[in-house]
This record gives sequence, C-alpha cells and structure tokens, in this order.
Amino acid sequence: MPSKRFKKLPEKTNDLNAETFEKLIPTLKKNCTTKFDESLDLSFQINNKQKKSEVNIRTVVNLPGGTGKKVKVAVVCEENKTQEAKDAGADIVGSDEFVEKIKGGELNFEKLICTTGMMVKLSKLGKVLGPKGLMPNPKLGSVSDNIKEAVTNAKSGQVEIRNDKDGNIGVSIGKKSFSDEQLIKNYKAILETLEKEKSNNTLKGDLIKNVFATSTMGVSYKVKLGKSI
Repeated sequence: MPSKRFKKLPEKTNDLNAETFEKLIPTLKKNCTTKFDESLDLSFQINNKQKKSEVNIRTVVNLPGGTGKKVKVAVVCEENKTQEAKDAGADIVGSDEFVEKIKGGELNFEKLICTTGMMVKLSKLGKVLGPKGLMPNPKLGSVSDNIKEAVTNAKSGQVEIRNDKDGNIGVSIGKKSFSDEQLIKNYKAILETLEKEKSNNTLKGDLIKNVFATSTMGVSYKVKLGKSI
C-alpha cells in the first residue's frame, strides 16, 4: 500500500500537458518530501525499432553540474602508472595481482578503468565483469592511457546513457539540493549527447518519443522538448 507521504503527492500527473523541464523543476523539488536528498531522474522512450535495423545507444556524457554521487573508481594499469592513478584520485589501483583478485570475484568498485596495454588481460574476464556492466570500453572512455583524464571524468560527473531492449533510457541528472542552473545544464548536456547519437544512427523520424521526469520517491511528469530530436 502507498505510504501516507506518497498519498499526499499529486495524482494522475501523466494526464497533465507536457511542460518544459525548466518549468517542471520547482514541482519535482516540491515532491521530494523524504528526509534524504532525492535524485531527479529522466526516463526517455526512444524510437529504437526501425524497419532495417535496431537503434542501440551506449555512450557517456560528462554532466557539467556533476551528479552529487561519490563513485568508487578502480584502475588496472602497469606498475609505472600506479602513482599517476592514485594522484588522480582512484580508490583502488593495481596491476596483475589486482586482475587476479577481480577474477576471483572481488568487485568492490563501481567503475573500472584500464590502460590499453592491460585490456588484453581484462578481456578474458567477460563472465565476471560483463554481467555487472563493469567491463572497460574504449567508446565509454574507460580504456585509456590518459589515466588522469579517465579517473577525473569518472569522479566528477560522468554518466552512461544506454537503452534497454524496449527502447528505454533511465538517467539521473542530479539531486534536489542542486541549483536549478546545475540541473538545466545537465539536462541540456544529455539532450546534446542524444542529438549526436541520432546523427550517428540512420533512423527515420524523431529519436525520442517521450520523456518523463521524476524524483526518487516522487511521481512522474511528461517533459516537453524544445525541439525534435
């Protein structure tokens, strides 16, 4: 049964006319009635079913306003690069011994970065890393010889955008405590990334069918896009 708190929230919000994200921010924040700092989340429904192919989006976007989350980052690199990784702020750093620990199931991190030279060793651990979504990927910036940049991006507000088989993308763009300006910057950064993905994929019509915004424990609202993507 819905809690007393939830019952006090607006009902049938999906029946309302779509509003721009900028106009929805005060309402979304008002609905954050829990004691913790709720996340503000977006849910995209994309037009991934095409006649000749299926659109699959998997990329990363650096949110200029940050995410408000602390990400535990691990780095697998050569011995001579371990200090660089530590100086960049990596939480766990290691070489061959660390690879063996990962092989044994030690996955006490949320993001894994590795150098190109070490990727051949990690590529054999697909069964361990794959199901957790932890396998480093050059396209996502997690296979890189620029350790400092990769760690900084992972720590400072990088999120992955990926659609499921039904064409849904869920992404958090910040916290209730964020300023409206921070949230708007993050929102625009995600739209710009999706716009680039549309131009990279040969599809007819709009990429985005619907967008909804909500808070962690709140209710959902339709978002009106400023232009078609």
